[in-house]
Amino acid sequence: MVTYVRNKFFDWRILPQHTFEVPIVVVGNLAVGGTGKTPHTEYIVDALRQTFHMAVLSRGYKRHTKGFVMATPYSKPGDIGDEAYQVYHKFDRKVTVAVCEDRVAGIRELLRLDPAINLVVLDDAFQHRYVKPTVSILLTEYNRPVFEDHMMPYGRLREPLRGINRADIVVATKCSEEMMPRDYMIFKKNLGLFPYQELFYSRYSYQDLVPLFPDKAGQVPYLEWMTDADSILAVAGVANPRPFIRHLKSYMPKVRVNIFGDHHAYSRRDMELLLKRYRTMRGNNRIIITTEKDAVRLMASPYFPPELRAVTFYLPVKVEFVQLGDTNFADSLRRLIRINNNH
Repeated sequence: MVTYVRNKFFDWRILPQHTFEVPIVVVGNLAVGGTGKTPHTEYIVDALRQTFHMAVLSRGYKRHTKGFVMATPYSKPGDIGDEAYQVYHKFDRKVTVAVCEDRVAGIRELLRLDPAINLVVLDDAFQHRYVKPTVSILLTEYNRPVFEDHMMPYGRLREPLRGINRADIVVATKCSEEMMPRDYMIFKKNLGLFPYQELFYSRYSYQDLVPLFPDKAGQVPYLEWMTDADSILAVAGVANPRPFIRHLKSYMPKVRVNIFGDHHAYSRRDMELLLKRYRTMRGNNRIIITTEKDAVRLMASPYFPPELRAVTFYLPVKVEFVQLGDTNFADSLRRLIRINNNH
């Protein structure tokens, strides 16, 4: 009821929505947990950064600072949050990234500091309705779709399903390569989108392993080359680690799993546990593999055991869109930005 009334207050313009002269692209979801917001934000940045002088703004979830903070080469994950830190370094610190709980104030400060900015991407801001978006992008996991979910605490939805109507683009994420044409058709029918809404499907593409500490690592292993005589310790502290674990288990090595909570702050005790588990592993080659998001926190941990630095790697992930017709996600996004911004 509270969520319904809040949304109605925005619809009736009782609560204000702020507009800006620059286009605002919002990326978010209806459900709590990992639908892949950060990899999709990275995809959008990569697709648009040659066209726009852009900035990414997020709230900086679980950071140790408050207010507006701009990412700099000296920023730590605790200063700006894991996601902002990951995006900033993914593009070699060449994209403007900032965090602020108050998105309106954050956008104003970004434009004050750099008047040349002509596009702002708001990460995880679908419910932050004080900013009127130019384009709203809603993500929903294919295997955990919003139309099969319920409001918290009985389900994972932050707001009722009708919130999907605010989206200009809906992306079904983490699709399987085994999906058939009828699977796409059934999913689209169950979503019940309006004609003005565009639907796309994306999947993860896992890249080659990257050493957590390049100066300590020797030869970087390839999962394809490892055998059943090798062992992997998988470490994940993300909202939905299942795709990551499933991918590792699709290869021949034995996989042991250590799951932590989302945005887990790794303690000395955690590091001691990982060291103990690694020492009990058997195999010709024994390595630790973590997610890209966990790599940010593990690298910054003062407790990371020196013994594990040469054998710990992270698995980068990229988003790929399934091409079902003539429409292309990046082209559709550019077109909507142009059309909606002219309004």
